[in-house]
Formats: sequence, C-alpha cells, structure tokens
Amino acid sequence: MGSFGQILPLILLGVVFYFLVIRPQRNRQKQQQAMIAALGPGAQVMTSSGMFATVVSTTPEEMQLELAPGVIIRVIPSAVNRVISTPEPMDGPVTPRDDAPSGS
Repeated sequence: MGSFGQILPLILLGVVFYFLVIRPQRNRQKQQQAMIAALGPGAQVMTSSGMFATVVSTTPEEMQLELAPGVIIRVIPSAVNRVISTPEPMDGPVTPRDDAPSGS
C-alpha cells in the first residue's frame, strides 16, 4: 500500500491534466475541423493573421481567399480562424428593394 500511496498523487495529476488541458484542446480541434469543412464559396472569414476575406474556392489541401476585388491568396485551411458570415441561400430571383437608389 505504501508504493501505491506514492503513485496516487501522480495518477491524480495526470487525470486533472487530461481534463483541464488535453480534452478541451481536442474539442477545439474538432470544432475547427467542422467549421472548415462547412465553408464554401462566398463565406466571409477571418484568418489567423487577422485578415478578412471571402472564400473563392476550397479543397482539402488549400483555400483561395479574396482579400479585395481581384486580390486572391492561397492559404491552408487551418489558417482560417473564424467565420464572419456565410452566404444566404437564394430561393428565387433577386428583386431590387423599393428604397434602393436608382442607377440614373
């Protein structure tokens, strides 16, 4: 019983370390992977370097992001830090609003 009593604090430390560090990190990784998998063209994102961009295309190996009109960069999917907004699906044709300014 003496040697078990000496090892018990180490076992408890390992269990606490798992629940406070390892498990939350795994959950964050799963959430990040799910977010990246759900991204499609038109989504507004922020990269880990703080740049705001629009997703142009995506593959498992890379994403193309448009920073400004005509400025497209290639990044790895893990560089996307968060989604700002996703494009709304369109049900029908786009009609102009009544309060929209006219072109003439």
